[in-house]
Amino acid sequence: MNDSSWGAPQGAGRRGAPEMQAAPAGPAYDVHGAQQTRPMPIVPDVPDAGRDDAGRDADDRDDRDQGAGRLSGGPLFRDEKPQEPMSTAPPPPQKKRAGRDLRAAIGVGVGLGALIVASLFIVKDVFVGVIVVAVVVGLWELTSRLQERKGIKAPLVPLAVGGAAMVVAGYVWGAEGAWAATALTALAVLVWRMTEPPEGYLKDVTAGVFAAFYVPFLATFVAMLLTPDDGPQRVLTFLLLTVVSDTGAYAVGWRFGKHKLAPRISPGKTREGLFGAVAFAMVAGALCMEFLIDGGSWWQGLLLGLAVAASATLGDLGESMIKRDLGIKDMGTLLPGHGGIMDRLDSLLPTAPVVWLLLVLFVGST
Repeated sequence: MNDSSWGAPQGAGRRGAPEMQAAPAGPAYDVHGAQQTRPMPIVPDVPDAGRDDAGRDADDRDDRDQGAGRLSGGPLFRDEKPQEPMSTAPPPPQKKRAGRDLRAAIGVGVGLGALIVASLFIVKDVFVGVIVVAVVVGLWELTSRLQERKGIKAPLVPLAVGGAAMVVAGYVWGAEGAWAATALTALAVLVWRMTEPPEGYLKDVTAGVFAAFYVPFLATFVAMLLTPDDGPQRVLTFLLLTVVSDTGAYAVGWRFGKHKLAPRISPGKTREGLFGAVAFAMVAGALCMEFLIDGGSWWQGLLLGLAVAASATLGDLGESMIKRDLGIKDMGTLLPGHGGIMDRLDSLLPTAPVVWLLLVLFVGST
């Protein structure tokens, strides 16, 4: 059988121009379509000069070189710039920062201290007025944050009026007056909330009673510290020990703090800071009891300083817990560098009854 019987052209597959194939007979074949079909171009053979000794093309060498470059970290393409090796040097240590505007905080602290000391030693009644203002503003901050973040509407009017009455009653009538005013304030909160719909009544009055106890009731002990003859010295001791405790905790914790005290409540507080608060407060307590309080002794000051460091730390953690639950950093923005009034009262409020009680036990209440 010859090649023409399969319809194959003579010389097919050879170099040169292909010969036109005759159209086979049959109804399925389109003669006009066959005439319009263009032949495929013939690609010339690659000359032998492009091969190396092993019989591989130069392109194969290029592929091999590119693969080697990928394995060695080189460029994937010829025009790609090689990647610079990553630096293994450790990052430079970052300088610790305080997290607040220290200049503003110091300026506000000095101004508040001057106001308190001036009112404390000039006219006692003026200092009681300072306590009342702080209590009312603190209640406003606390109730505002509760409503904004939790939808809790603790009634501010009976709290503010009752809180001011509690401070004055504690200063004039002592502990009995403070307890009576506290009970009446709680009753006023219950009655005041009855003027609104009952939905949310329980949580609103619960928050109101809590606010009455947390802010004005604890603040009445500061007013009761003022009633004895050496009242200004007692209040000054209370303020100094609390401030020194906070300062010692901050200074030692900032410089040496490594072990967290309560990371879920306040990540910034450390055990080293607590030791600093105790050491600073005990030294300050010994000095204050020896030189400021009539009839006091240095060993009583050591115990007083230890108790103040504990209560101030717990008070700070307590408010941190409240702010963490509310999802806020500060209770307010009234004091630049400090936050709000409540952010400064957090350690003072729980410390006031501790100092009042220990001074009564050590040197009496007159």
